[in-house]
Amino acid sequence: MVSFLEPENILSQMKLRPEYKAAEFGCGPGGFVIPLARHLGKGMVYALDIQEEPLSALRGRARAEGLNNFRQIRCDLEEPKGSTLQDNILDIVVVSNILFQSEDKEAMLKEAKRILRPKGKIIVIDWKKESPFGPVGNRVTPEQVKKIALKLELKKIKDLDAGTYHWAEVYEKA
Repeated sequence: MVSFLEPENILSQMKLRPEYKAAEFGCGPGGFVIPLARHLGKGMVYALDIQEEPLSALRGRARAEGLNNFRQIRCDLEEPKGSTLQDNILDIVVVSNILFQSEDKEAMLKEAKRILRPKGKIIVIDWKKESPFGPVGNRVTPEQVKKIALKLELKKIKDLDAGTYHWAEVYEKA
């Protein structure tokens, strides 16, 4: 069966608690922000993106769904402390379909690690090399991410089913 990226399916493979705090890096119009906000009713979700337009679209979507447990931050995630969030405050960071666009993948994952609590999880999702859809060139492989994760002392804990055209892995902060 052919399937595209389904945030609900990916999140269902994680043990999310209603009070968790999470972020989506490069959230665009909120592919994971909206489902995370639904799952984390008592928690908080941070929508992080460098562009204002998708954040504005996300505001409208969230308002339409009656969600108010999220904050938007326009920021550069490749800069040190670029998210503007405090150290060690999040339980989950979703890095979905953004690493292929990043000039400094290591800096982005380092920022994700900085804002995670100990035992916090980074979910990395990107296009499979052989996918006929998505960006041409610059695709990030699981092997590339593993090398960066090893350097940052992040431990891979599992693979997730991300559909036909994407791969997904979960890393944990020590």
